[in-house]
Amino acid sequence: MQVAAAILVIVVTVIGVALFARTVGTIASRIRVGQPDPRRTNAPATRTVTLLREFLGHTRMARLPVVAAAHWFVMVSFGVLFFSLLTAYGQVFDPHFALPLIGHFFLYEWAVEAIAWLSLAGILVLIAIRQKNHPRFAKADGRRSRFFGSTWWQAYYVEATILGVVLCVLSLRFLEYWLGQTEGSDWATHLHFPTTSWLGTGDALTQDGLENAIIVVATLKILISMAWFITVALQPAMGVAWHRFLAFFNIWFKRNADGRTSLGALQPIAVNGEPVDFENIDELDEDAALGVGKVEDFTWKGLLDFSTCTECGRCQSQCPAWNTDKPLSPKLLMMALRDHAHEKAPYLQALANPTYLAAKTGQPLEGVAPELSEFDAKVRAAHERPLIGATGYGAGDAPDMLGAYNPDGRGAAELGVIDPDVLWSCTTCGACVEQCPVDIEHVDHIVDMRRYQVLIESAFPSELGGLFKNLENNQNPWGMNPRARLDWAKDLPFEVKQVGQDVESLADVEYLFWVGCAGAFEDRAKKTTRAVAELLHTAGVDFAVLGDGESCTGDPARRAGNEFLFQMLAQPNVEVLNELGAQKIVVTCAHCFNTLSNEYPQLGGNYEVVHHTQLLNRLVRDKRLVPVAPPADQPAAKDGVTAAGTPITYHDPCYLGRHNNVYEAPRELIGALPGVEYREMERSKERSFCCGAGGARMWMEETLGTRINTNRTAEAVATGADKIAIGCPFCRVMMSDGLAAQQADGSAREEVEVVDVAQMLLAAVRRGQDPQPAAEPEPSPV
Repeated sequence: MQVAAAILVIVVTVIGVALFARTVGTIASRIRVGQPDPRRTNAPATRTVTLLREFLGHTRMARLPVVAAAHWFVMVSFGVLFFSLLTAYGQVFDPHFALPLIGHFFLYEWAVEAIAWLSLAGILVLIAIRQKNHPRFAKADGRRSRFFGSTWWQAYYVEATILGVVLCVLSLRFLEYWLGQTEGSDWATHLHFPTTSWLGTGDALTQDGLENAIIVVATLKILISMAWFITVALQPAMGVAWHRFLAFFNIWFKRNADGRTSLGALQPIAVNGEPVDFENIDELDEDAALGVGKVEDFTWKGLLDFSTCTECGRCQSQCPAWNTDKPLSPKLLMMALRDHAHEKAPYLQALANPTYLAAKTGQPLEGVAPELSEFDAKVRAAHERPLIGATGYGAGDAPDMLGAYNPDGRGAAELGVIDPDVLWSCTTCGACVEQCPVDIEHVDHIVDMRRYQVLIESAFPSELGGLFKNLENNQNPWGMNPRARLDWAKDLPFEVKQVGQDVESLADVEYLFWVGCAGAFEDRAKKTTRAVAELLHTAGVDFAVLGDGESCTGDPARRAGNEFLFQMLAQPNVEVLNELGAQKIVVTCAHCFNTLSNEYPQLGGNYEVVHHTQLLNRLVRDKRLVPVAPPADQPAAKDGVTAAGTPITYHDPCYLGRHNNVYEAPRELIGALPGVEYREMERSKERSFCCGAGGARMWMEETLGTRINTNRTAEAVATGADKIAIGCPFCRVMMSDGLAAQQADGSAREEVEVVDVAQMLLAAVRRGQDPQPAAEPEPSPV
């Protein structure tokens, strides 16, 4: 038996290791098919610290603490219990084998047993969680499960492998103890087997029986491990298995070396790894890809992202599009791109390496294209398949997004990999990026595909045509006359300084108040603009505005994929701001805040940008603004006037919160308002739900599924709040519209209103300035 076991183990190991090594090379070569990205290797020491922090601290998984703890022990066991695999190889040949030097060192043995038991508990917890969250138990035909669409057999196989290996380790420890007891070995004590010596008795087995049992269990452990190696080697797109290797690289090469998520600024369009110079765009090769139109247009980091996806579905569970029954799932998107990349890679490798092609076809090469046509039917179909195009499935027909549902009988080459509705459903809110435990950069990839569709294919939702035209002709999304940008300041009881008329340079004032397009033209946002201006004036903050010298920052154009238009808007803005000596800028729009602070530095514009809630909160703390409580008998009124104990909830704007980590200033400011009872929504801060306006969705019709803004408004109304506080004009429009719809159908109380934090503060400050009304005289007794 021992000889047969040894031969079996050797053969299986050789096959497993050889196949695994070959697949490692295959994956590496397929990732190299992507475009260069030289931005990924700066600050190597910082990147290494970030990797260790995320790996050992599981910081990216902490959003689900139970899952994080269970996964941590399973993850650690993979490394620690590797030594038990080496021991098992020795035990096949000699049941008494122990690793040299450390084999019977009691601290090592304690670690092995502790990790084995904790890993057993961890994998059982993870199995239970996966079953508890199985789509069969979830709403909306399973869509509310984060595991909807995941490859179930792969997950089950990985879980069974871990469970089998851990049980073998514990069984071997038990058998080793009793074999030592039988022989009277001095190391066969409870000290060396602190948790396995108590499992039972081995008296029923003779020494030969114990030795044979060790050989059998050790062989079984090796076979389970090598079967796993062989399986994953034959499945290079098996993310649930390969992420345990690729995640280390994906984290190390993430965009920000210091560990910040890949949110905030979008990256410029790059060709061959270098940002495109739009002033010399004519010098580009005519076949240069602006954005991503084919899978090979992604950078190598993008291809690494796709292969690293664990299919855990955290991104899917947080995505506002998916949660309102639209076809976009960030997880399924990554899976679709991953599978397509692996299918198409052989064709791309053949183009780059004719020797590789000759080996595949077995024919001499006279012309690349003819040989490729005979190369491989499946590979050829993957090559001809468009990246973006109708996939032939409905919103609930094919969870894999790969055209599995094909009612028209179209060939694979006629079906796109990603449906346009998937691409344009994204609000770029960043919830997927925030939740991803392996730092996949979903938003960057989506915007890159949009760029190609807009700039090369001219294929985009019809509503965006009007947006682009308005931005190009009038420098604002509404197409309003730029000369009306200062109309919001009419009838204010003080003068609003305008640069170029009242002051020559921004060096003469403390802050430039960047009003933004919404703040200048949208009626509801104008109230916020006026409130902020009045508060700054009351606090003695010296500020000025650009008036008609201001134009759109370009945020909606860039997130819609129109990088040309973004550059056309942003570059003149930067020139004006630099010429006027801008240093400190205060904004009311979360999108302007993000663009000015994070994206204008790409164009040479470096400024200290603060959101109005941050500045106003600072002024309240410094006692330059003093909010006063309303009289106890004063009822709630419109525009932020609050009665004592008025319940208020706050909606986190995505581009203020997730993209820029501004969470506390608005809440602290609300908390400083007397007579307020603050109520937090269930989905808040990092887990906040989008209003639906980001990613240029503000100007697109929402025809698929249910409306994102009504979903979010319903959550706000459910808190029982009388006021829904916001800090972004986009959010105000969406939340107000959602509230109006709910009030119309009777699901929300009429007295509930949406109001900016600045208006609430202004009402409280005004109460401190106005004389208190005299008390009503008590009625005379009859």
